[in-house]
Amino acid sequence: MQDFFSVLLPDVKKELRRGIIECSKRGLLHSTKWLAEMHHGLCDVHIDNEAPDSDRTFSDCQLEGIAPAEYSDYFLAKSYYDVREYDRAAHAVRNCESSVPRFLHFYATYMAREKRRLDSTTDQANLTEPNQMRDLADLLATLRTEYGKSRLDGYGIYLYGVVLKALNLNHAAEQMLIQAIRLVPMLWGAYLELSPLIMEKQKLLSLQLGGHWMRHFFMAHTYLELYLNDDGLKIYEDLQASGFGKSIYLIAQMALVYHNKRDVDKAIELYQNLLESDPYRLDNVDTYSNLLFVKEMKTEMAQLAHKAVSINKYRPETCCVIGNYYSIRCDHQVAISYFQRALKLNPKYLAAWTLMGHEFMELKNTNAAIQSYRKAVEVNKRDYRAWYGLGQAYEIIKMHYYSLYYFKIAHQLRPYDSRMLVALGETYEKLDKCENAVKCYWKAIDVGDIEGIAMYKLANLHEKLGDHETAVHCYIMYCEDERAATDKQSLYQGFITLANYYEKKGDYDRAAFYAYKCLDSDDRKTEAKALLKTIDWKRDCQKKTVKPTSAVVANAETSSEDEMEWELPDVRARVAAGTTTSSSAQAGTSSSSTSNLRPGRTLVEGMRRTQSSTKTSLAPTADNSSSTTIPTPGTSANAATDQPGSDEASSMEISSVSID
Repeated sequence: MQDFFSVLLPDVKKELRRGIIECSKRGLLHSTKWLAEMHHGLCDVHIDNEAPDSDRTFSDCQLEGIAPAEYSDYFLAKSYYDVREYDRAAHAVRNCESSVPRFLHFYATYMAREKRRLDSTTDQANLTEPNQMRDLADLLATLRTEYGKSRLDGYGIYLYGVVLKALNLNHAAEQMLIQAIRLVPMLWGAYLELSPLIMEKQKLLSLQLGGHWMRHFFMAHTYLELYLNDDGLKIYEDLQASGFGKSIYLIAQMALVYHNKRDVDKAIELYQNLLESDPYRLDNVDTYSNLLFVKEMKTEMAQLAHKAVSINKYRPETCCVIGNYYSIRCDHQVAISYFQRALKLNPKYLAAWTLMGHEFMELKNTNAAIQSYRKAVEVNKRDYRAWYGLGQAYEIIKMHYYSLYYFKIAHQLRPYDSRMLVALGETYEKLDKCENAVKCYWKAIDVGDIEGIAMYKLANLHEKLGDHETAVHCYIMYCEDERAATDKQSLYQGFITLANYYEKKGDYDRAAFYAYKCLDSDDRKTEAKALLKTIDWKRDCQKKTVKPTSAVVANAETSSEDEMEWELPDVRARVAAGTTTSSSAQAGTSSSSTSNLRPGRTLVEGMRRTQSSTKTSLAPTADNSSSTTIPTPGTSANAATDQPGSDEASSMEISSVSID
């Protein structure tokens, strides 16, 4: 970032102002909006000359690139374009030769065909069907000819890259977009189109984008797309410190970082501050509603939904907020209808596809959920929630090899998320690959178990494999911190298992200690009382056969609460001394696991709305050499019964994940 600090803020503001003019007169509205927000964030920076350039006025800059003889055609076309009459706009400047009207002709042509394609796309149509993309073929041929004749400027090359990307010619599109960025570094739209094509950090760092300061915004944005939240947060903090502290965009991006890191309270605070400073902003409001959903803030969710409707009820973000509102009220069918409405407004709206899949899962409509998740992956292959949802959907219909395939991709996208590792471990159990399951559970513990169930799963697996000593050590570690356990039934299961184990070993003090813990559970109370009576009877037998030489330990039925508390430190010391075990304990062979899928609400609250933080480095502990080759699922309309096919595997562009 040192080279960024060498750029003077007055010069930055002048470049932003010039970029606003250039993008505005070409109809690049989203880039204009972003540049204007960044320009407004520098409101405290004063420049001597109010014009974009020292030697030209605003009028000169606004008319630059337009031949005087073409003024009337250009102004007419621009007026049509502004009211979304794209075909009329393209027709009005069809014979113009100067750079700005010619770009407007090509861009209006592209927008007209894109609008027709989106209008004809229903929520069941394939977003990338060949017949829907056929209209772009002649535009691509025209742009290729113009590029070959060197008649395209940086903005024209950007449009050429956009069309290539729409036709899934990603390698050529990447080259064109990089060239456009080097020619027109202030074109934010080119950065946004390039970002989804970058699949790993090494490739991002190797891009030759030139030395312009705008690349730092692109780097931070792409880091967030790759879920490298700490790297993105560092850049945003540096940008704020260098003078962009009042930028609305930066505040929104930092809120998204904390959302990804599962720091829900901090993210909500930033979004609230953002809405106070810009109360009519709807960008990212859907993410804010996800956070409110996680915190179960129903009142705030209702207020946000009413406010979004009053601002613009036809924005996809508004429909998404309303869908979340009905979802938190458990009215899943109405929620689905609003997510479908959002998709009619924007068929490439990723959040709506994913959230609609979650709602179908709540309604146990597995086939529809699979279709929704597939659409989400179609829009963005980096959406780990959609891959995870596919894994869970196929787990429900007991197609475990399919589940393993999708869980592996989700793990590749989120290598430090324990939920992906636990899901992989459960799937390996069902496939009788117990050694891999053990390694997955240990990895989940190493990176920080979000759900607090990895140790229990590990203990349960060792118990099924007959390795009772290791299982006991795992149960002890799991039960040590009762407050951290999210599933109380699993906790009581651990208590009763330990109580039975120590009762058989003749350690009645420990057995009674753990049995007393189960008296708080309605499901385990009867079993715990029976065990306490057994312990008491065995103690009485010992008293009759062995003359006590010291103080007699109080029996289970007559021990008071104070006495149990008095015995606790000694028990814990002995438990701690006995918990030393190797994390690389080898698992034997056994029948497949019968663990059930977590409830749908867990998926909604744990996966759909937030993303986990990266806590510790993932230590390589597993060997995938024994893994069975995973078939690649197909993409037939009937997703629940599809057989693996090679077409989808080649289009995913994401390799399978090895557990190592």
